[in-house]
Amino acid sequence: MDMPVNVPIDDPNADTEWNDILRKHGVIPEKPPSPTPIIQEAILEAQKRDYENRLEDKDLDELAALEEDEDEEFLEKYRQQRLAELSHLQKTSLHNQVYPLQKPDYSRDVTDASTQCFVLVNLTSSAGNNVESRVLSEIWRTLAAKYGDIKFCEMRADMCIEGYPDKNTPTILAYRDGDIRRQIVTLKELNGPRTSVRDLENVLISLGAIKENDSRLRQNPMPAKNFDSDEDFDDWD
Repeated sequence: MDMPVNVPIDDPNADTEWNDILRKHGVIPEKPPSPTPIIQEAILEAQKRDYENRLEDKDLDELAALEEDEDEEFLEKYRQQRLAELSHLQKTSLHNQVYPLQKPDYSRDVTDASTQCFVLVNLTSSAGNNVESRVLSEIWRTLAAKYGDIKFCEMRADMCIEGYPDKNTPTILAYRDGDIRRQIVTLKELNGPRTSVRDLENVLISLGAIKENDSRLRQNPMPAKNFDSDEDFDDWD
């Protein structure tokens, strides 16, 4: 009866002549490929992508300032891309205001309108002492002026949904193509009463309402009213 032979192996992953013989005869498994080439390839690909997209967030003035440093044909490509983007925004910026809603017109002004663009509804507090609701109303006006291709609407929650709890306000409803794409109840999942324009812009990006490289993201709007005073927080539940 053949007895199994214990083959001495110091390090099965070592690159030695002895281990090569053992691998050849199937005594030890093949050494797994080194991850180094894969990592290096990923790094080179990321560097190449960063270089190719180095002009992605430049505006027309910044592109003009780079004329001596960049290839003219390459630069012209991005210049035309920016002009096309500006032209598109000009054609689609149809709103630029917050629309007050009435319940009988909700279907027309929101659900139906969302087949043409994103429609975001802010259901506000029926009382006047909800700090988060007041914060969002300020941000809503800033966003509406900045993103005219998105329709921003506002309505008292209890006028939209009878008996809607005031503690659930503000509530954001995001519509597209007749459906609710996202619902945010209060600003708790954002940054509470300290929610900023940028926080809501991140929501717009996640929805696909604006792109990550949208040039308008680089524009700094006037800061929304600060509701951080003790008097304001005393009223907030």
